Amino acid sequence: MSFSGKATYTGGSSLPEIAEDVADLVTILGPQETPFLDALGDPLYSATSTRHEWLEDSLISNTTTINEPSISDGALNVTAVTVVNGAIFRIGDLVKGAGSTEVLLVTAVSGNVITVTRGYGGSTKAQLTDTEVLVILGNAALEAQDAGTPRFTVRTRQSNYTQIFSTALQISGTEMAVRQLAVDDELDYQKTLRLRELLRDLENTVVNGVGPAATPEGSATVRRTMRGLIASLTTNVMTPGAGHIPGDSSLGEGHINGALQTIWEVSGNKPDLILCGGSQKRRINGFIQTNQRFSPAGEQFKNLVSTYESDYGVCRVILSRYVPADAVIFVDSSKAAVVPLTGRSFGYLALAATGDYVSGELVGEYTFELRHEKGHGILRGLA
Repeated sequence: MSFSGKATYTGGSSLPEIAEDVADLVTILGPQETPFLDALGDPLYSATSTRHEWLEDSLISNTTTINEPSISDGALNVTAVTVVNGAIFRIGDLVKGAGSTEVLLVTAVSGNVITVTRGYGGSTKAQLTDTEVLVILGNAALEAQDAGTPRFTVRTRQSNYTQIFSTALQISGTEMAVRQLAVDDELDYQKTLRLRELLRDLENTVVNGVGPAATPEGSATVRRTMRGLIASLTTNVMTPGAGHIPGDSSLGEGHINGALQTIWEVSGNKPDLILCGGSQKRRINGFIQTNQRFSPAGEQFKNLVSTYESDYGVCRVILSRYVPADAVIFVDSSKAAVVPLTGRSFGYLALAATGDYVSGELVGEYTFELRHEKGHGILRGLA
């Protein structure tokens, strides 16, 4: 039977035509999904000031790099080594160069210069090089020795500012009074529509927002804006061909695995979200194409990767239209939150009318909190 465009459910074509047939449903056209906000979920607390602050701490580092350009051939017997951060060393530390089998024993520390015993424990000496990473295996204390000098880390205060999201509503008295098609209450309908737009804008701002260059607290002429996810990432900003990332700009499994390895090496963190746009999501889906098998009777074709599991964690792959086309973002959702200002979650504020209409405003004020920035990352410059 050919499509006629009419709904037939109780009778045939002999039924009289209806002058106007409008379904009791208004179809809303336009992107309204908020996948990143949904993945983060509702925060456990709210902000209490327009400048939202949180404290971060970290373990004492066990790695640093050699800072001695003069080290060259013949460095097998060098015992005084200048490093970038000598404060992490103690006498008795066993140290090994990254990629080397030689173990060094620290016998003295003076500022950023450490004195070491080479080839400790019969390990084979290896040449030390400038910018080489040194890793502290652990400290060997002497029996019955006095306690050493206590060491502390300093908690750091991080912050972001809140941003106000608002939109106005105005409906005439006549519009409120007449019977609407598919709409029971015009005011409630407009609230729902505008709220979806504000949530869409909040998602976009959380991903791409930036703070003002000056006067971040805002003023009568400067709008207070939040710093979003991409603007917050500074440590693990990766590009093809750097570090563990393959040089090909077309996203492959090596890029994802290399990026996760980089984040793990820098911070020990394992992100659980991979956030990407449409083109990169299609490439991730393509990871499984060469391994797919279908039975001869199969009538369904599935090309979808929703979870990526590796040695560096299990990540949900989330499609978001607001991620730049050349980027893939790696996030630990336990260390990220979208936080409302206390009492300022999205709500409706009725305004005084000065005429024959109903007037109001939807208002919400939010900020983005990204804790331990080194535990997240972004891969840019993809095809």
